Amino acid sequence: MKSLRAVDLRRSLGRVARSIERTGEPVALTIRGRTVGVLISVRDWNERFTMRAAEDERRRLVAEILAERKPSSVRIEDALAELRAR
Repeated sequence: MKSLRAVDLRRSLGRVARSIERTGEPVALTIRGRTVGVLISVRDWNERFTMRAAEDERRRLVAEILAERKPSSVRIEDALAELRAR
């Protein structure tokens, strides 16, 4: 991962943004030698955060739906026989 000082980022933001878009390589942002953040591509953002949050929400909803389902008193064999008779 590349590292870039904040003062250099101010001077070359356009170039850095194009590089991130083109290569997808993250850039660590430093101030006084200490890493304070990371610049990542939109693709990485979506994969790591947006899509993960959506998947977590889908799993939560499925678990909620399954928890609310009441067990059926109909035997599977009877339900299949009824469907086959149609």
